[in-house]
This record gives sequence, C-alpha cells and structure tokens, in this order.
Amino acid sequence: MPATAGPEAPLPHETATCEPAILYFGTPVALISTLNPDGTANLAPMSSIFWLGWRCVLGLAASSATTRNLIANRQCVINLPSVDQVAAVDRLALTTGSETVPQSKVVRGYRHEASKFERAGLTPVPAETVAPPRAGECPVQLEAVIEHHRPLSEDDPIVGRFTVVLEARVTRVHAARSIMMPGQENRIDPTRWRPLMMSFQEFFGLTPATVHPSTLGTVPEKLYRSPDVDRARADAGSII
Repeated sequence: MPATAGPEAPLPHETATCEPAILYFGTPVALISTLNPDGTANLAPMSSIFWLGWRCVLGLAASSATTRNLIANRQCVINLPSVDQVAAVDRLALTTGSETVPQSKVVRGYRHEASKFERAGLTPVPAETVAPPRAGECPVQLEAVIEHHRPLSEDDPIVGRFTVVLEARVTRVHAARSIMMPGQENRIDPTRWRPLMMSFQEFFGLTPATVHPSTLGTVPEKLYRSPDVDRARADAGSII
C-alpha cells in the first residue's frame, strides 16, 4: 500500500488533477540555423531541447522548414540567446520558412518569412565545421550534425505525424569571452550570463546567483568530458 501522510506530516501542497495542453515546464530557448534547398539561411526559434555530453536532442514539428532542412543536409547551428536577445527571438514568433504555411500553423497565425536573420535583426556569421551560419549576437553557438531522427511516438501513428525527434552531435562550440570562467579556457561560468528560458510560452531569465550550493558542482567538470570532443576535433576538416 502507498504510504499516507499522517497529521504530523502534512503534504506541502494541495494538488488537483489537471490536463495542461502542453508540458513546457522550462527549457532553454534556441535559435536553429539551417540551409534551405536554395542555399539561403533559415533561422527558427525553439525550446524543446536538452543536452547529454556533446549531444543534444531536438523536438521539432514535422512540417517545419527547419525539420526538412535538418533531415536533408544534416547540419545546423544551435544558437543560444541570452535575455539580451529576447526581442530578436520574439520577432521570429509566428513566422515560418515554409513557403506553403501548414494548416496547423495557419490557424495559429503563422506567416511565411524568407529572410529570418533580417527579420530577427541578427548577424549571420560563417561557421567553421558546418555550412549554416551562426547568429553572431548569441553568446553561445553550437555547430552540429544530425546523427539520428525519428517520429516522436512510433507507437502512435497520429502523434508521430506531427513531431520529429532529432539527435545532434556538436562539432564546435563558440562562447563569448565575457561568459567564460576566469583562468579556465574551456569552462563557461553560469553566473556570468543569463540564458533565455521559456516556460509555458513565456520568456524568463535565470538570476545570476545560485539558489543553493550544489554538491554535484564539487565534481570536476573535466570528468564529464565526452568522447565526442575528440571526435569533433578529428572530423572538423571533413564535415562541410
């Protein structure tokens, strides 16, 4: 039997059963740059993303131009804006690189936008290991290649039609010097920048101070070094 709380151990919250339409509790905002079939650059905001080592998992709409570009040429740059770029990110809201806007986006008010970098007011900067450009104003820019992709829900053909899960392997990391840890060339200091976050369709920024000392933070970061770091070095000259 499940344990029950007695009068001496009251529950911390009164809960209610509910059915939120989305479960976007809080994830970083990313701007994914890809190349369209005609060679022009596309730039798309998204926030369904997480990292393990030098790999990250992206969740994207199957009908989006970004998804088609990623599957077609398997290259991208994952640009991570700070709170300072929130207006640029928001200018891309309700825009799509697809010339024919999918009906699912039409009902939400999306419109076609061919020049995404111009629309955002961001500067395309050449990447070093992939063909799509970086967004120069973003403090972190991750060049990456797509290793795998599949429908989100292979056991449910209806859900699987709408969302694609893609695994990206990072091939080069660019980080603003202003957010690097002093005296350590390979460590980003999380207290020196404020990555842009999204929770339930609203923008937030992390506070500069930690809320509690982290026991995990006592483990040297280099012990988590991924083998993909060395692979990225070896592959850098042969990806484009």
